[in-house]
Amino acid sequence: MSEGPVLVTGATGQHGGTGAYVVRRLLAEGLPVRALVRRLDERSEQVADLGAELVVGDLTDYRSLTVALDGVSAAYFTFPVDAGIVPAAAHYAQAARDVGGEFRTVVMSMGPATQRHPSHLGRSQWLAEQTLQWAGLDVTILRMAAMFHENLPLLFTRSVRDEGVIRNCFGDNPMSWLNALDAAELCVVALLRPERFADKVAHYLPGPELYDFHQVAKILGDVLERPVGYEPISREAWTESLLGLAASPEAGLLQPNMARHIAACGYAVANSQERGNTDYHDTGLFQRVTGREPVLLHQYLTEQAGNFR
Repeated sequence: MSEGPVLVTGATGQHGGTGAYVVRRLLAEGLPVRALVRRLDERSEQVADLGAELVVGDLTDYRSLTVALDGVSAAYFTFPVDAGIVPAAAHYAQAARDVGGEFRTVVMSMGPATQRHPSHLGRSQWLAEQTLQWAGLDVTILRMAAMFHENLPLLFTRSVRDEGVIRNCFGDNPMSWLNALDAAELCVVALLRPERFADKVAHYLPGPELYDFHQVAKILGDVLERPVGYEPISREAWTESLLGLAASPEAGLLQPNMARHIAACGYAVANSQERGNTDYHDTGLFQRVTGREPVLLHQYLTEQAGNFR
């Protein structure tokens, strides 16, 4: 890696705090960091206080991207779970080519990034990744083939608190679970030690545990010391429920595009569309790649128990 800074996009993102984590870890390793931020505010000030250089811009603004990418040694590319990633990737790719960059880009991606996934955002993520490759960029794509722990309080706080139940359309199939900050750690390793991801462009990275939602409800009930049940419902019913939550004062970071995406992911898991890939079940991968113990679901839910009460 050259002496230039590492560009981190999404440094002020709120869901899981992955961007800020990448900034902290790279700085802790002694690397200069440049953070792309949409505006100067309290969140960007916190990133600057960590020691990062700030560049105000946007992934859909080519001009600001040429400034942000000029002279970098590597870049971390991520995008919110929302519409717009394809034009963002196109702007990024053109800016990277125009600054003459030979640097590597590590992409924080998702397991549903395939051309035929039921989620429109999954299909868009796949197309964005194709765009980066068509542009001839040096990319490492990390598809997090797991549900983030952080989605549980985002999606189910109200129903667990008020009714003692989790409802969704994931059905009875087990799925992989991963903490968002552990996902960010995988990206840090890809930036610092690219040889660990040198055999191919796209990698499916599962979490350290496999649970279905019956088991998740049992773990949460044990943590809360009261019964929590699980009720499978249809994709249509859960989409309607999530859109209602997204329109409520308790929406948090949930917005309509994310709501439809998550319901489509549930449908895919329930119908076994993701279970043919054995990479989804390699529960020891995180520790092998990072050399660290992962955050487990019980630990995370114990820390978040107050939200569900």
